[in-house]
Amino acid sequence: MHKRYQEYGSSRAILTAALLFFALPRGIVLGAQPEEVRFSSGKVTLHGFLYKPEGNGPFPAILYNHGSERKPGTKPELGKFFSAKGYVFFVPHRLGHGRSPNDSHIDSLYDQGARSIVSLHEFHLGDQLAALSYLKQLSYVDTGRLAVSGCSYGGIQTVLAVESNAEQNLALRVAVNFAGAAQSWRGSSSLRTRLVRAVRKASVPVMFVQAENDYDLTPSRVLSAELQQLGKPNKLAIFPPYGNSREEGHGGFCARATDVWGYEVLAFLAEHLAK
Repeated sequence: MHKRYQEYGSSRAILTAALLFFALPRGIVLGAQPEEVRFSSGKVTLHGFLYKPEGNGPFPAILYNHGSERKPGTKPELGKFFSAKGYVFFVPHRLGHGRSPNDSHIDSLYDQGARSIVSLHEFHLGDQLAALSYLKQLSYVDTGRLAVSGCSYGGIQTVLAVESNAEQNLALRVAVNFAGAAQSWRGSSSLRTRLVRAVRKASVPVMFVQAENDYDLTPSRVLSAELQQLGKPNKLAIFPPYGNSREEGHGGFCARATDVWGYEVLAFLAEHLAK
């Protein structure tokens, strides 16, 4: 069965996830500290933060796409969580975000709102692919065990990377989409069409992860159903409400709820990154 769907509302489901987690290799007890790095995207130098486990590797690696926040920071909870499990964790800052330089073209696209959302994502996809190229040339990264992930806006970027991987053979082996398009799905028919077209080209397993009190569960369910219809491996995991608001169920769930979704995500990564 290609599609594995679970609603994590029962104690049995949570116990099963916990057993999967404790069956995984334990890795390092403490997570790494972030290192700021620079990489090129076209003629521009972008910034990002790398978490590297202790040792020489080679380690499996996760490219993590941040959301639409202009100051994404280092994502410390995520970086320490995944590096403690033996993953290199890379948080690149796209053009116009965080430590990376700003750009008037990016500002113009943002000002246009939903009308330019697809164009904005196509533009930022170039930054993501440049970050992936940088990650792949690091001596301690196992280029045979690469994953892509992201939250919200970054979840959309994750789906676009899945398409690019199929078209350009980028060596990605698995993708985890946290709440991609949960805030923009209903407001843009062009984005809905673009994401459905992209996910249909998937050549790697994709996991969709959300909390029940997120803004909108439709995009994860629709895209997962598309993969299921095509007979492509995927997993849809909807967890109980997190926090006391939609924002906490959205961004807070992505960034801080590793104790909730960590079991299942690690198991999915381990399954599809196994040598």
